[in-house]
Amino acid sequence: MKSDSKIYVAGHRGLVGSAIVRQLNSQGYHNIITKNKSELDLTRQNDVEDFFDHHKPEYVFLSAARVGGIGYNKSCPADFIRDNLQIQTNVIDSAYRNQCKKLAFLGSACIYPKHAPVPIKEEYLMTSVLEETNIAYSLAKISGYIMCKKYSEQYGFNTISVMPNNLYGINDNFNIERCHVIPSFINKFITAKENNSPTVTCFGDGSPTREFLFSDDLADGLIFLMNNYNDPDIINIGPDREVSIKELSEIIAKHVGYNGLIVWDTDKPNGTPRRALDTSKMRSLNWNAKTDLDEGLKITIDWFMKNRSTYERV
Repeated sequence: MKSDSKIYVAGHRGLVGSAIVRQLNSQGYHNIITKNKSELDLTRQNDVEDFFDHHKPEYVFLSAARVGGIGYNKSCPADFIRDNLQIQTNVIDSAYRNQCKKLAFLGSACIYPKHAPVPIKEEYLMTSVLEETNIAYSLAKISGYIMCKKYSEQYGFNTISVMPNNLYGINDNFNIERCHVIPSFINKFITAKENNSPTVTCFGDGSPTREFLFSDDLADGLIFLMNNYNDPDIINIGPDREVSIKELSEIIAKHVGYNGLIVWDTDKPNGTPRRALDTSKMRSLNWNAKTDLDEGLKITIDWFMKNRSTYERV
């Protein structure tokens, strides 16, 4: 990409999209196209086709998606698979038909089998059953990757598909009914501290392990790949630090100053027992995440405290 290349960031108001815009700006790119949902509904095929026909972006970062935690995935699976399939199909096809030079598709580590060997290599995709709690979202993301790969094979459309592990950071969704684990914990523990609550209840038993990637690191990696990687096969990206959900809860409680008891509701699902990615393919390109978990959590907590009026409390 050149500094004046026409770059469309789909989903620019979300966790990842907003980070991509920040990183593009900081790296000197100044011809960035963004549209909020009221201006462009990516689930509507005709609207997306008209947008691409009019703007003809040269590069596309496809970070728009319906996302959420275990509870939200379980309660709205039809919405997850419908919206994500529509968004992906519309954007990928319109980008190809309007001579886009390259498209970066953002997937998720949840595309991998529930019991895949850890660390999870790219070739483990579709070798076994998926985690049931987020299967609708997982299948949508797998379909997005396959669509990109087949458009590359059949039409020569330059696409890359990037699979990050769990994400967090500035502009995350902290709505307690829909958010992922880190914003959920931050919201819960801050509210519990303010209310002098003796306990905070968390889902599962705390035993599953995850890796957490700061959103601005992912954005930096996506821009790096857009400029340096041209293989339609998936590539993992992550920080190479695995932490249990129990340990994560204790770290966040400490950072926000909550000293009460953390109670685990074992009637609620744990999700996939262990999810850590093999990122040797990404590291071979000489890229590594820069932000460690403690630093990223402090930045995220500080941002939430300054913007929490936007979100519902527990």
